[in-house]
Order: sequence, then structure tokens, then C-alpha cells
Amino acid sequence: MPEQFGTRTLHRVYRDGMFDGEPPEFPVRYEDLRERAHDAMSEQARAYVHGGAGAEATFRTEQDFSEWRIVPRMLQGVADRDLEVEAFGKALPYPVMVTPLGVQGLVHEDGELATAAACADLDVPFILSSLSSTTLEDVAEELGDTPKWFQFYWSSDAAIARSFLDRAEAAGYDAIVVTVDAPTLGWRERLIDRGYYPFLEGHGVANYFSDPAFRDALDAPPEDDTQAAVDHFLDIFGDSSLRWDDLEFVFEHTDLPVLIKGVLHPDDARLAVEHGADGVGVSTHGGRQVDGSITALEALPDVVEAVGDDATVTFDSGIRRGSDVYRALSLGADVCLLGRPFVYGLALGGRDGVHHVLENLIADFDLTMGLAGRDTAADLDRSSLRHESELEP
Repeated sequence: MPEQFGTRTLHRVYRDGMFDGEPPEFPVRYEDLRERAHDAMSEQARAYVHGGAGAEATFRTEQDFSEWRIVPRMLQGVADRDLEVEAFGKALPYPVMVTPLGVQGLVHEDGELATAAACADLDVPFILSSLSSTTLEDVAEELGDTPKWFQFYWSSDAAIARSFLDRAEAAGYDAIVVTVDAPTLGWRERLIDRGYYPFLEGHGVANYFSDPAFRDALDAPPEDDTQAAVDHFLDIFGDSSLRWDDLEFVFEHTDLPVLIKGVLHPDDARLAVEHGADGVGVSTHGGRQVDGSITALEALPDVVEAVGDDATVTFDSGIRRGSDVYRALSLGADVCLLGRPFVYGLALGGRDGVHHVLENLIADFDLTMGLAGRDTAADLDRSSLRHESELEP
């Protein structure tokens, strides 16, 4: 019987360390990874990646999964474990995707291309941000056949919004992720303290500067007048006037499945599905938008109950270890999105650093699932957990 992902990874790491004198190049513990990555990043990159909104209350509390305890079962015959899950009716090899985090060129010169290459190595699905340092076409080419979704920031310029949707479909993306929780940037004190906003330096705007509709609106191409192009980007990014009925625009201009990301209230989840969405993403935007909001984990059970089997549910904000993925899936998520940890890997080692983080997370999840007595990721459910309020005092 072939070794499972987690066991195979463990055996290789131990053999490399004990027989070849080659322990892991990058830290395994999330806390150590973050510390070393912070040392490797510029002050501006650190503020952008790490910073949450306001006093960062949401950012701090979203990482606490301890209220949900895993209840392991023994002798369940878990030698052959299946990590595959479904999203939009299609199989994904793992219940983990890379979340759409923008401006990756700020932390490593290869940016999204390094992340995409690591995802392609492992066949981990990738979600590309509209605010990427590399064009969506180049990232799609790097990913090849690896599942890929495009995160759509809804421009107030309809021509640009339409062009982004057209380009994503033409480039071979498999789904559109409409992020609705960031029509404007949150109050991020780490960035404000430095008076720093990466887009003013032309970072993270490759998709805009390369877009024909965006370029048509300029008096001169971005390469000839970068400041004017940046000013136009600031004018057309986001649209706070949007309402649920406006989603019709998205469905009119793409045939791809659409996921509405940034949902925390069950009524919003219902509205998303009622207006035609194929999925909802439970997320606090990594704690970067509303200081003191409900956490994504607190919101997840009610959102799952609200949509039932009518929509794919993704979960992000706070995923750090395999046990976090296990608990989110058990509470009804179909797939989890990984954010800051992969960026810390990117900062430390580019493609190799991201590969290290993704491989370890999947291995950790695989072993957690087996040790908890479950052999199929898609079958995880609430019965494998106990809330702390249900336990004897």
C-alpha cells in the first residue's frame, strides 16, 4: 500500500535530517516562520502583509480555533485516506487553496509567479488577486493545468470591470471570486503610521496597467506617465455604491462559476445564492477590513446552515495548521484558503518557500485526519468536533 501524503512527507524529512544531515531549510512552526519572514521583509512589506484593521482585534481573535475540540476515534481503518474535495461540482486534489493576496512582488521579486510555480508543483489550486504584481495571463501560463480562480475587484469603471472578466475567462481561469468586503481599503494603522500605500508606487497594478480598457482611458500609456496611471487606478478602484441586484452585471459577462467572498452574515449568504452565486466565501479579509468584527470561524456554521447544499462554501482568515483545516471542514466548509503563511514562505524562499509551507500544511492535515479516525476529507462533519461549551466543566 503506498504511503499517504503526510506519512510520506514525514519520512522524507526525517531521512533527510538524520541520514543526510539536511533538516528543513525553512521553519516548520508557523510562529517561527512568521518571525524569520518578518526579519527578511522590508518594513513596508511587513506592514502590508501583517497588518490588520484598527487595533487588529479581528486579526488576533480569528486565529483562535481552540473553542472547537477534535474528538479522535480509534481503529477506524484509515490507511487509505482521500484528501479530495469538490468545489462547483469539480474535484480538487486537496481541501486547500492559496487565497488571493495582492502585491506579492512586494515580498519577493518573483511574486505571484513563484507562488504559482509552487502550486503547480503540488497541484494546489491558486486564486489570483486583481491586485497582482504580474498579469493574470502570465500567472495562468505558469499554472498550466493547475486549478485557478480569479479574484475580481469590482471597478467603478464598467468597461474595466467587463474587461477583467473577459480576460480571466480567455486566460483559462476556472471561476470568478467577487470580493465584496473591500470596496475601499480598511483603516490599517501599520500602513498609515508609515504613510505608505504600495499602489501609489505602482506596485500590484499589473492587471490594470496592462488592461486595454484601462489604457484607453489614459492620455498616455502607464509606461510614459506612471503617476497619471496610478491616479486613474485610485479613481476607479472599488465601488461602494454596489448592491445585490448589481451582481447581474457579473453574470451577464462571464459563464464561469461565481463565488461571493467576504460573507459573514447568514442573510448575506442567502442573498448571494438567491442572486445567482454558485458559492460564498466566509472571510474577514484576514482581519484587514473591520476591526472588532465577528470572526470567520464564528460566522461559518450559520453561513453553512443558510446555504445548505445550494452553494460551495470556502473559508479563510486564520488558517495556520492542518488542525485548523480539519475543524473548518468539519463545520461545513468545502475548501480552505491559506493566506499569510504562504506569503511568509514566499518572503523566505520564493517558490521553494511556498512549496515548503503548502506541503507541510497538507501533510499536517492528512495526518490529523487519519489520527482523528477519518479517511475522507469530503465526509468530515460536525460529529468529529465538540464545542468547549459542550464539554463537562
